[in-house]
Amino acid sequence: MTHNYHRYEGESDQQLIYRICQDKPSIGTWDDVCNILNDLLGENYGESRYRKQYQSFQKMLEANEEKFIDSKNALEEINLARRELEKERKKLQSAKIEYNKWLRENAREEMITEQIIDAVNALEPPYIPVPRPSVSGKKEGIMVVSDVHYGIEYEIKGLFGETLNAYSPEIFEERMWKLFQKVLEIVQKEELNTICLWELGDGIQGLLRLNSQLMKLRYGVIDSAVKYADFMANWINELSRYVNIKTQFVKDSNHNQLRMCGAPKNSFSDENMSKVILTIIKERLRSNSNVEIVENPTGLVFDNICGYNILGIHGEVKNLGTAVNEFSRTYGTMINYIIGGHKHHAASDEVGMDCEAISVKSIIGIDDYSMSLNKTANAGATFLMFEEGMGKTCEYTIKLN
Repeated sequence: MTHNYHRYEGESDQQLIYRICQDKPSIGTWDDVCNILNDLLGENYGESRYRKQYQSFQKMLEANEEKFIDSKNALEEINLARRELEKERKKLQSAKIEYNKWLRENAREEMITEQIIDAVNALEPPYIPVPRPSVSGKKEGIMVVSDVHYGIEYEIKGLFGETLNAYSPEIFEERMWKLFQKVLEIVQKEELNTICLWELGDGIQGLLRLNSQLMKLRYGVIDSAVKYADFMANWINELSRYVNIKTQFVKDSNHNQLRMCGAPKNSFSDENMSKVILTIIKERLRSNSNVEIVENPTGLVFDNICGYNILGIHGEVKNLGTAVNEFSRTYGTMINYIIGGHKHHAASDEVGMDCEAISVKSIIGIDDYSMSLNKTANAGATFLMFEEGMGKTCEYTIKLN
């Protein structure tokens, strides 16, 4: 007999008989089924043998069907219980992960706090200058310092091997004492009793890109912040012997941010070393009555000088000129002048009557990043003069390299 059926490897006689009998509707008659089975088994039975054997199989299955269903239901219950148990295990694992994350964050905060306390305690206390009387006038000056990037050191060469710019903590201090003398000259020339001192961010280099910056840092982030804050406190303290100072620091800037775990900028906007820097300066100068430290609740720098609203920001905006109107709308206050750093070069954009966007120089000057963009500028700072009814009347651009 010719047919398409064959015996599977490892298949028993009973399994073969049951399988072929199940196909009886497609095979034809029981005689046809019998012929196929006799051929595969090498037997010579009649069709009734296979038919009765198959029917016995079926009766046994029907008699035990309830047991099979119960077993199936029991298996489903076991699987459900197993899934619930696995879910509880996952919940416990998630709770442990969150708990360990909380422990790490608290440990990191305590570690940073302890390191800051240890570093501050190692500083020598500043001397207290003789109090100076504060006299208001019809003109005022703003000394703007920005983009110090304290802690990094490098040297950039030109086409002939000449040094285009070199920077280190020592060079920073040299530039600041040079700026100190320039400020004194301006104060005497303009006959100022009080000046504003604004710091517009990026006081330290921080750690934005580990692969390109880590090897250029002399100090870690915390040590850089403490050393920078100590220097600025002493610098302001010394300057206050000659002129009263009203100072403000921008609290958020890209390099001062702590970008923990490689997170992108602004992921932890409140985790910012500017707060540490300002806290140390406040503590160091708290007994100096010649210095007033102002903190704007926005974290920006703002004051009304000679009747004009002046805003200081770090300067990480697309267009400083349009930012004047944007900030005016945001805070519902007419901004006459906006002053920004970040771009490391001086620029001015007059956007209206007594309304101007001013970009100031950087203390650091050119670096590898600016060289990669072919954008260079002298290291420096800016001293702005304002008069009642006149607005900005004079701008001193002070080159420091």
